[in-house]
Amino acid sequence: MSARASFDSFADNSVSPLVRKSAAWAWRLLVILAAIVTLLWLVLRLEILFVPVALATILAALLMPVVDFLDRHGAPRGGAVALVLLSGIALFGGLLAFVVTQFVEGAPALVGQVSTSIEGVTRWLTDGPLHVSPQQINQARDAVIQALRSNQEKLTSGALSTASTVTEIITGALLVLFTLIFLLHGGRNIFAFVTRVFPGHVRVRVRDAGRAGFHSLIGYVRATFLVALVDATGIGVGLAIMGVPLALPLASLVFLGAFIPLVGAVVTGFLAVIVALIAKGFVYALITLGLIIAVQQLEGHVLQPLVMGRAVSIHPLAIILVIAGGGVLAGIVGALLAVPVLAFLNSAIRVLLAEDPAAEQEAMEADEGPVVSAEADDVAVDRDDYSGARDD
Repeated sequence: MSARASFDSFADNSVSPLVRKSAAWAWRLLVILAAIVTLLWLVLRLEILFVPVALATILAALLMPVVDFLDRHGAPRGGAVALVLLSGIALFGGLLAFVVTQFVEGAPALVGQVSTSIEGVTRWLTDGPLHVSPQQINQARDAVIQALRSNQEKLTSGALSTASTVTEIITGALLVLFTLIFLLHGGRNIFAFVTRVFPGHVRVRVRDAGRAGFHSLIGYVRATFLVALVDATGIGVGLAIMGVPLALPLASLVFLGAFIPLVGAVVTGFLAVIVALIAKGFVYALITLGLIIAVQQLEGHVLQPLVMGRAVSIHPLAIILVIAGGGVLAGIVGALLAVPVLAFLNSAIRVLLAEDPAAEQEAMEADEGPVVSAEADDVAVDRDDYSGARDD
């Protein structure tokens, strides 16, 4: 044994085994952390590409079963994609136009209620226990106006930034549309082509993992859509019965907010409470709050276990943490995409690391129940598509 080897052996023996193991774990974890940070940095740098592709993938998970159904029943694949996309755009555009019309019609009444509320607050400040003088109120109003004038340059630059943001939104929307078209028409072939970069002995396992993740994503999107629809319907009907202005636009916001699990519907529902407070008073605001709590209880104790629990088995604490992390990293878009990404990775990694990927995937589909088992034919189609692409 050389002197160098003897010295290394002596150095290793002089260090506690616990320290050696801790050091070995530490540098490996640091390498993994560096890889994750690098990946997140790339995602944030390429956000204008990553976000549209992620949104298109989620929409593809929602629409793919319909396109496959039409395809299996004899419709040309391209025609099925065009029909589904045009129908979806028409439905969404009509709903959006209707919501905007209702908002335009209801906004003047709400503005009048806000003016009345401001006058009421002013009277309470002057005649109530605070005894604020009208001069003090006028000084506060003049200070606000002066602050707005002093920051006019910042507001102008903010408007220019908003214009830039609108341009980015339009660009992102076009990317979503084109990506969605190609995913619906030939997403399986695209995935089979991408997985050719993996070595032949793991390629089939990677494809199985990708299929498992995408089917969990399908189940998640379906379940979230159903939960959001129930939330919006319950809150919207309640607001309409109470005569709260802008009931339909508020219900639409609740529907969109419900796609951020656990917190989205609560935040948008709070806006409904504010509108009810301004328009109808304190009692109606309390009733609206009670309505939102009742709908959330229905979601948490009935819909989430029965529907979402079948689609994706993720602990609520993990959902909260991943939403918070996504929100910190990428704002609202990060919070929106966090749980779908987690649902995909949860199933994909389970299959990727399983000793028997096929058995693991079948067990997952059995646990998910009707949400995914309805796609058994699609799984068979996937396997046929992939079998032609295997060149192990």
